[in-house]
Amino acid sequence: MTNTRIDRRFAKLKEEDRPALVTYFMAGDPDYATSLAIMKALPKAGSDVIELGMPFSDPMADGPAIQAAGLRALKGGQTLEKTLQLARDFRTSDTETPIVLMGYYNPIYVHGVDRFLTDAIDAGIDGLIIVDLPPEMDEELCIPALRAGVNFIRLATPTTDAKRLPKVLQNTSGFVYYVSMTGITGSALADTSKVADAVQQIKNQTDLPVCVGFGVKTAEQARVIGASADGVVVGTAIVNAVANVLGPEGQLTGDPAEAVATLVSGLSQGVRSARLASAQ
Repeated sequence: MTNTRIDRRFAKLKEEDRPALVTYFMAGDPDYATSLAIMKALPKAGSDVIELGMPFSDPMADGPAIQAAGLRALKGGQTLEKTLQLARDFRTSDTETPIVLMGYYNPIYVHGVDRFLTDAIDAGIDGLIIVDLPPEMDEELCIPALRAGVNFIRLATPTTDAKRLPKVLQNTSGFVYYVSMTGITGSALADTSKVADAVQQIKNQTDLPVCVGFGVKTAEQARVIGASADGVVVGTAIVNAVANVLGPEGQLTGDPAEAVATLVSGLSQGVRSARLASAQ
């Protein structure tokens, strides 16, 4: 049983009877300083949990927007070490907001699992979402992470059937991330009535919070999903907000942190009104 910032944040939100707003952005996009400014802007705009994307050269499950963000970050020199440093720099002014590293196993494997976990804890990382590590590979990183006190957050999807779900949940901690549709990130929004049913099916088998993501772009979508889920995850819309203030050569044409803050503020209002609307 872990006692991370993630566990404490969701316990607090449960007391407040409101879902979390979980926000994803790509570390190093379009450059280190700008992404640090974005990270610092997220909690002030209403983000409850930050998912920090680790850029990778072969992002097989990511849609075009997040792939492009990863490539911009890599082109700008972002590495796993710099991503951990980003978290350290963020922690100098924010010791409370949970940080989840999200990405692929290869950079961690190259870094070395034991060294990575030591460095991640030192940087203030609370959880991991590693999309290409299934439960059958739990000994690789999941079990060591849990022993070190780091949440390992698993993805469930519409194709995760009743037989598979217990295996997925077996060593999951922090929260369960329900991917509300099949396919790549950034696709159209899923059928929200089906999402509510799926969330309940997962809750029947775990006491962990269930957060729903993929396709959420507006405050209204966040409000509808937040009525049944413990958290709403937004990623592609945030990455697009950054891309929209970049010129054809990647030059800044506006303030990415301000663009992200404006979007997240609206999403936060949607999430915070979710239970109010459902109670009426």
